[in-house]
Amino acid sequence: MKKHLYILLICCFSCQLFSQKNKIDIKAILQPSKDVLKLQQKIIFFNNSDSILNTIYLHNWPNSFKNRKTPLSKRFVKDFKKELYFAEESEKGESNIKNLTVNNESVSFNEVKDQIDILKLSLNNSLKPNDSLKIEVTYDIKIPDAKFTNYGKTTDGYSLRYWYLTPAVYDNGWQLMSNLNLDDLLESYTNFVIDIDVPNKFVLESNLTQLEINQEDKTKYILTSKHNKDVILSISKKKEFKIYNVDGINIKTNVVSENLSDSLVKSYFSRELNFLQKFLGKFPQKELFLDQVTRSKNPVIGLSKLPKIVRPFQENMIWDIETFKTISLKYLLNTTNINLRTDYWFIDGLQNYLLIEYINTYYPNEKLLGKFSKYWPIRSFNLAKLNINDKYPLVYQYTSRRFLDQALTTSADSLSNFNRKIVNKYKAGLGFRYLKGYLGESTLNDAIKEFYKKEKNKLTSSKKFEEILTSTTSQDVSWFFNDFLKTSKKIDYTISNVEKEKDSLKVTIKNNRNITTPVSLYGVKNKQIKFKKWVTGIDSTKTIKIFKGDFNKLALNYENLYPEHNTLDNWKSLEKKIFNKPLKFSLIKDVQDPYYNQLFYMPNVSYNFYNGLILGVTVHNKPLIKRNLEFSLAPSYGTKSGTLAGRFSVLYNQFYEKTRIYRIGYGLAGVNLDYAPGLSYSSLTPYINVVFKRKSLRDTGLEAIRARLIHINKEVAPNQIQTDEDKYSVFSLQYVNNKLDMINEFGYSFGTEFSKDFSKGFVDVRFRALTSKNRQLDFRIYAGAFFNNNTTSDYFSFGLDRANDYLFQLNYFGRSEDSGIFSQQFIIAEGGFKSVLPTRFANQWMLSFNSSIGLWRWVEFYNDVAFLKNRNQSLYFAYNNGIRFNFVHRILEVYFPLYSNNGWEIGQPNYNEKIRFTLTGDLRAIFNFVRRGFL
Repeated sequence: MKKHLYILLICCFSCQLFSQKNKIDIKAILQPSKDVLKLQQKIIFFNNSDSILNTIYLHNWPNSFKNRKTPLSKRFVKDFKKELYFAEESEKGESNIKNLTVNNESVSFNEVKDQIDILKLSLNNSLKPNDSLKIEVTYDIKIPDAKFTNYGKTTDGYSLRYWYLTPAVYDNGWQLMSNLNLDDLLESYTNFVIDIDVPNKFVLESNLTQLEINQEDKTKYILTSKHNKDVILSISKKKEFKIYNVDGINIKTNVVSENLSDSLVKSYFSRELNFLQKFLGKFPQKELFLDQVTRSKNPVIGLSKLPKIVRPFQENMIWDIETFKTISLKYLLNTTNINLRTDYWFIDGLQNYLLIEYINTYYPNEKLLGKFSKYWPIRSFNLAKLNINDKYPLVYQYTSRRFLDQALTTSADSLSNFNRKIVNKYKAGLGFRYLKGYLGESTLNDAIKEFYKKEKNKLTSSKKFEEILTSTTSQDVSWFFNDFLKTSKKIDYTISNVEKEKDSLKVTIKNNRNITTPVSLYGVKNKQIKFKKWVTGIDSTKTIKIFKGDFNKLALNYENLYPEHNTLDNWKSLEKKIFNKPLKFSLIKDVQDPYYNQLFYMPNVSYNFYNGLILGVTVHNKPLIKRNLEFSLAPSYGTKSGTLAGRFSVLYNQFYEKTRIYRIGYGLAGVNLDYAPGLSYSSLTPYINVVFKRKSLRDTGLEAIRARLIHINKEVAPNQIQTDEDKYSVFSLQYVNNKLDMINEFGYSFGTEFSKDFSKGFVDVRFRALTSKNRQLDFRIYAGAFFNNNTTSDYFSFGLDRANDYLFQLNYFGRSEDSGIFSQQFIIAEGGFKSVLPTRFANQWMLSFNSSIGLWRWVEFYNDVAFLKNRNQSLYFAYNNGIRFNFVHRILEVYFPLYSNNGWEIGQPNYNEKIRFTLTGDLRAIFNFVRRGFL
């Protein structure tokens, strides 16, 4: 009996030893008048590793709002968000450590270099495996404004997350991570006891069990939890959270809709929970905390971002799907502990796989465009025929065809915003669907359940899922955990040949890329699947034999089960036809219809002073998903000139994956428009563009080499002879390097031009910065010189206040105007002056310096100086200054000259004619301005 009791005690002790958890005790007082939390915190830290520790790291994320040098502030600048960088002191947040001891002894501690939100504690005594220590800290937290990350001071209280010091996780080394607004802090499961005093006018709600003690002028809240992490507090002036008891689980939430009754909300919660428990297993906790901030930061793209009046779906459906996404995320994060900075793909993939399955189950026939898919003329688009879940391969392909996708194992802080928020989540979800299609639904789902059963409430990783899945199937899945996850290699197969035999078909499938994965082959008739087979081991080509069946088309990846780079060549007709797919004309743009070769047509409207309103139709082959070979033809009619005009272009893009070159574009473009009243010009330009890769997809900017041979042929007035200024060819070679940044933007370009009668070179350097007071500084240096110049006029000369634009590359509305509103249009080029001076051109060389200094918001003071040298003339010194209204940089600006070589211009006659303006009609420039920091 004693022996059995001894064994039992040993087992109990061992269980306790191996389940040692950190403990955090906090006593806090909220001082809303100062937006301060005063804290006394005790941390019991266990060394659950097999290493001897001489240092301990604490994540101090409240300090990430301290100044513009924090990793968080630098991250926001990269994302073109300047709120924290220019925040008032009252809006910022920080931690102020007043006292810190370890085992009642003072220790040396400091902030990690370049990571102000991580503390390094140097221990006086080493911490051995399975031993523990006590850290006691007294500190104040200045709560930041919630506008930065959605956590902090709100309009009626506080929403707090990552608000306390927490030990970093030691797992084969310290897992250190700064706050980058990714909501991905890795914490160990911890036992919490939090005692917080809050003024009576506030109500505190949290994701912990809580007890309230009402006192004279405050309420004391005792919050407790065992085996928890990531404590979230909501402090507001009224109670915001409701509790729904669903099948024994309390769902505590402020995710509400005024149009949904409590009974309907509860029924949705019940359906969602049952669905999740079917795929994952029983939820092991008694309460699930769903907050609106988490929901708003993890939206279902395309459902609720539009204003209510134009939303394509019913509000009930939107609420259900978005809430399911939130509840599935909370379900996974509450019960699994994975490093979301490095191993995010597993949680993202599983969450999106569950969402795909949920939509397939409860909204199988809902279209991607919702109710709009039934409206004329939208219903004629192939996009309107797609179901909601078709967005996953579509969005992946949108990025893949631009070679802007990134591997799923890329660290989350290195992903572009578009990939982090959308593309990699979608690809990971498709990855699970890929495994389901290839291995079978039960094999995948059983592996997911097994993983959840074994790894819930543990620090784990996707490697554990790989081990479980590999052990449950005889099929090879190494391709998934290697090339599919760890690289951005792209799947692309095609049916290269079909040979008919007596009762069978010999089908040859070709691998167009450098990744070998399973591929699904279908026999299709009238859009119905008649045959399906998975084919493996196609590293180059493979021929298989299948029986003839009741189908007239063969297709690869017909159900879009996996993300594929190019699906346009996945079809092969078994009928004798001239074309494999017939031709179809579609309006504007559309998703490529797999049954047709498509051409698109769209109305085209533009304007210049000579043609007037230019109306036409553009015919092109550019679907929503980019193609390598693109062409467009745009015949048009000028309503003012009464003449035909138009343009055409052909471009082939060749992308490179293993070199510094991103892509090379080989193109031919032609234009015919009027350049003066009753006079037209035509240009023909063969060109090559070499675009280099960015160091990181989080960088913005452009580095490129452009080579063009521009042929210009201008009409001349009756009774005039065409000269070398009317018909000429110029070879242009230019290097461009622009590094866009919200605070410090730097760019330069240099190039040369060669023609029969001249050759020249130029350098253009630009620098734009925002001062600490959020005032803009804008500087530009332009230098140009002729190597030789045999021309007799200033047509090819450098322009001081307006470039002659003999290459017809600037978007002037009235390029030949000397008076009137269009003569006042300003596009910064060459000299960049705003005032018209007596000497306007340089036929030898020119050096110009343009500057602009912010005065208040978009009001700036500009000042330009230049030196111009003409043949047989002395050096000319030019200067002008004035006020610049920089509403939208390089898109909408107005210049009011003050003083120049002409004297005080503001007091001179016809001053309104001296005002210059910048207004661009280039939609691409506007789009690039808007998308900065995202794509």
